[in-house]
Amino acid sequence: MGLVRSVCLFITFLSYLAISVNGQATARPGPGSGMRVGFYSTTCPTAETIVRNAVTAGFNSNPRIAPGILRMHFHDCFVLGCDGSILISGANTEQTARSNVNLRGFDVIDNAKTQLEAACPGVVSCGDILALAARDSVDLTRGISWQVPTGRRDGRVSLASNANNLPGAGDSVAVQQQKFDAVSLSTRELVVLVGGHTIGQAGCGAFRNRLYNSTTGPADPTIDPTLLAQLQTQCPQNGDASVRVDLDTGSGSTFDTSYYNNLSRGRGVLQSDQVLWSDPATRPIVQQLMSPSSTFNAEFARAMVRMSNIGVLTGANGEIRRVCSAIN
Repeated sequence: MGLVRSVCLFITFLSYLAISVNGQATARPGPGSGMRVGFYSTTCPTAETIVRNAVTAGFNSNPRIAPGILRMHFHDCFVLGCDGSILISGANTEQTARSNVNLRGFDVIDNAKTQLEAACPGVVSCGDILALAARDSVDLTRGISWQVPTGRRDGRVSLASNANNLPGAGDSVAVQQQKFDAVSLSTRELVVLVGGHTIGQAGCGAFRNRLYNSTTGPADPTIDPTLLAQLQTQCPQNGDASVRVDLDTGSGSTFDTSYYNNLSRGRGVLQSDQVLWSDPATRPIVQQLMSPSSTFNAEFARAMVRMSNIGVLTGANGEIRRVCSAIN
C-alpha cells in the first residue's frame, strides 16, 4: 500500500509540474485530448503542405493577408477556444461582431479547406487549418516558424455576443491583463503575443481619438510629434475611418522587434500598445524584448502554442466541418 501511495503522489507531482513552472501556467492539452505535432501524418500526410501552399498563394497575391490570418486566429481562440468558430458566416455569427468586421483571409482558409477535402475528405478540421495558417503567416513575413500541435475539432456555436470582450484598442494594461488571465495567459505572454502587431494594421477609427480628441488636450501628448503629424495626414479628423495604417511604422511588413522599439519612442499607434511602455507592469518586458539579446521570436512561438491550445475540442467533441463557413 505504501508503494502504491508513493506512486500516486509522484504522478500527482508530475501533473502539477505540467501546470506550473516558475509560477506560470504551461501549455498542455487536457487529459486524453490527442493533440500532438503530426496528428495527420498518416490520415492526411500532405495536410500541412496544402495549408502552407494556400497561404503562400494568398500572401503572394496580397501580403496583408498574413496579419489578417494571424489576427483571425487570435480572435478565434479568445472566444470559446480555438475551434474555428470565427470562420462560420451568417447573421449574428462572430464574424459580424464589431471587433471582427474587418478581418481578412477567410478566402485563404476556404481555399485550403477545398484542397484538403479533395485530398482527405472529412479529416482536417478548420480550427487546425487556421492554427497552421497563422504559423505560416508569421514565417512568410520573415518571422519564426514552429511546430503546431494539431488534432482540434470544430465548434458548432458562433455568436456575435460571445465576441464582445475581445482585447480592444483602448484597453489599459489592467484590462488587457484581465482578458489574457481569463484564458490563462500571463502578463509576459500578453506583451509577447501583442508583439504580433509588428505586421498588423488598424483602421483610423481605432485610434483617431488619440489624434484629435484626447481627454488631455487636442492630441495625446504621449505620441511622438513626428508620428502624430504622419497619422493626422493619413487619418484626417473627418476622413474615412476604415483607412488602414501600419501598427509598426517603418517596418510594417516584417516580423521583428521594431514594434517594441517604437513603443519606447512614443510611436505606438494604438493606445493599448503604447500603454505597454508607460505602465510599470509591462515596461520591463518591453525593454527585454527590444534588447539586442531579445528572445522575442522564440517566446512568440511558445506563446502561440499556448494560446492555440485554449479550449480545444478533441476526440468525439465538435465535428470536422465539410466547409469552414458552415456547420455540417
